Amino acid sequence: MIKKEFDFDQFRADALKAMYAGKPLTGKDGVLAPLIENLLNAALEGEMDSHLSTSERESGNRRNGHMCKQVQSSVGELTIQTPRDRESSFDPQIVQKRERILADSLADRIIGMYAIGNTTRDISDALYEQFGNRISAETISAVTDRVLPEVQSWKNRTLDAVYPIVWLDALHYKVMDDKQRPVSRAVYNVLALDKNGHKDLLGMYVSQSEGANFWLSVLTDLQSRGVHDILIACVDGLKGFPDAIESVFPKTTVQLCVIHQIRNSMKYIAHKHYKEFMHDLKTVYQAVNRDAAETALLELDNKWGEHYPIVIKSWTDNWPGLSAYFDFTPQIRRMIYTTNTVEGYHRQIRKVTKNKGIFPNDTALEKLVYLAYTRIRRKWTMPVVNWGQTAQQLAIRFNDRFSIM
Repeated sequence: MIKKEFDFDQFRADALKAMYAGKPLTGKDGVLAPLIENLLNAALEGEMDSHLSTSERESGNRRNGHMCKQVQSSVGELTIQTPRDRESSFDPQIVQKRERILADSLADRIIGMYAIGNTTRDISDALYEQFGNRISAETISAVTDRVLPEVQSWKNRTLDAVYPIVWLDALHYKVMDDKQRPVSRAVYNVLALDKNGHKDLLGMYVSQSEGANFWLSVLTDLQSRGVHDILIACVDGLKGFPDAIESVFPKTTVQLCVIHQIRNSMKYIAHKHYKEFMHDLKTVYQAVNRDAAETALLELDNKWGEHYPIVIKSWTDNWPGLSAYFDFTPQIRRMIYTTNTVEGYHRQIRKVTKNKGIFPNDTALEKLVYLAYTRIRRKWTMPVVNWGQTAQQLAIRFNDRFSIM
């Protein structure tokens, strides 16, 4: 290929003419695009000259034409002529092999748009409006894959030794498996308060199913990353969790979500009994202490046991986990008797993922949830309300397990 010499005088004349005509500096047909394109191609030629050292030439390596490709940049689409050598050992740095996005700012914008839930079509349309050229779904996916090393580093980071309160819950999605069939996946999130009262997502774990073995692997992961103790774990009846946490963090107090227990119970109450049953149930979970709650539960059984034996049995069977919050002050009770804290976080994640019908794989799911999390955590700059008082109450309750001074 015979490369045409760049005529700077002609470029200057054309640029001035274009600017007077009102054409933009960047974007499609932008004034600066030809100059940037020429500079990049010249730099590549210089890289090849440097690569073909005397030793390379003596070994028989020579230039072997050029490879043409279109790349996206902040000044619009550019045509890049990458020189090639016979041994294919040339590794350009100014415009790397398979690189389709040049500007970091443009890549950051793509990642940012993806992180707030825009589809690849939305992103492509937005960039077309600004720069006048389309970016393929494959290129957008490749750009967002830049965060994967960051995700891995975040998943392996060192954690604090003690967390006073941890909430665990799951989000559910559809993902294509290896045979291109849609299957269910759950993203289990471990949201915590650190000793300073700040929220911190300790980990997210993608899995097909839960159970003692799964939760054992999650808790072992937390332990291997530095966690020695969890004071209170708030969960929504996660299968196998109590057995798993007993083996890893045996001193942890496990609190089952009372709100979920209420919702599950009320689904089986006849409409004509709904208000009356709910009134009686409130005397159980809103009791002033455990003794009063157990007395109210016994009265609930006496009154409604024949009508709704399965509902009452569910409360009595789960009572040790449901009633754990009675061991704490009212201020702490409000924080732990429900998993609303992690559910609030999940509502924010769903705002981002709602446009995704089925994810192509587990990695794509994890990538988007992580990017959504990075935006949400920017607001976690302050401790929760009244943390100073709450921390003191926890320090008194747990003594040497939790120190605030």
